[in-house]
Amino acid sequence: MSNEFLISRRDTLLAGAAVTASFAVGLPRKTQAAAKTKQGNHHMNFVTTKDGTQIAYKDWGKGQPILFSHGWPLSSDAWDAQMLYFGMNGFRVIAHDRRGHGKSDQPWTGNNMDQYADDLAEVIEHLDLKDLVMIGHSTGGGEVAHYIGRHGTKRVSKVVLVGAVPPLMLKTDANPEGTPIEAFDGIRKGTATDRSQFYKDLTMPFYGFNREGAKVNEGLRETFWLMGMEGGIKGEYDCIREFSEVDYTDDLKKIDKPTLIIHGDDDQIVPIAAAGLKSAKIVKNATLKVYPGAPHGLAQTQAEKFNADVMAFIKAAS
Repeated sequence: MSNEFLISRRDTLLAGAAVTASFAVGLPRKTQAAAKTKQGNHHMNFVTTKDGTQIAYKDWGKGQPILFSHGWPLSSDAWDAQMLYFGMNGFRVIAHDRRGHGKSDQPWTGNNMDQYADDLAEVIEHLDLKDLVMIGHSTGGGEVAHYIGRHGTKRVSKVVLVGAVPPLMLKTDANPEGTPIEAFDGIRKGTATDRSQFYKDLTMPFYGFNREGAKVNEGLRETFWLMGMEGGIKGEYDCIREFSEVDYTDDLKKIDKPTLIIHGDDDQIVPIAAAGLKSAKIVKNATLKVYPGAPHGLAQTQAEKFNADVMAFIKAAS
């Protein structure tokens, strides 16, 4: 291949990129975001919240809607196995990226659970979702509970909390089963000083890969790392307080829809004693399903079992 061809091809590509960039600059901000995502492997929709923050979301399929809320420091992509499964089985599946995470905007302020719940409400209202199944993992479980605490259940039919942080992760005199504040300070330090390595290391206990005899899934570890690094450090740093120090007890008391609580009894991130076991006693008529030996990220490591259990719950008579 001649040097003249290589130079010509390079100049053509550069010129094309310049035209694309100049075109995008002239577009409104929201249209710019759409233009950027359409050029890549993802197509995301956006809701602009009342404070001007763009929340990215995926909305696929038709049928009864299921909305997924992801854990920290992940994004909507964490629900790939569930989005595909339920979308191919007659449901409309929606998953958003919490502000400061994934492809959503990365504002300096507003990274708190009140705002997360209100952002979620804006997504739900924008899409006019009704008869909604809400599924929340980890921090997403707190988000689902707090959404109900602030906005009620008029649009909700059923709730699933998996490895969820409610009622309270932090160890206090009234919550001796909780995790000491020093552990969360360690998470803050790891995120602030070297989140790239910290997130990579976190995958081991998150998925139980540090247990004797566990088969390590390197692809899953890399996917976790990619999702974590895609989000913004300020939003992810602020979110640590929201999943660790916020008390969701009053929110749980307001859940008046059928609720399935799924938790692994070897969850090293959100230990079951202070979370799933307590939530099951607070939520009216909740069903608790404990996965023996399962880690925090059980929706990925045991996707088939998890999907089947959630499907059975959704289809069961209320």
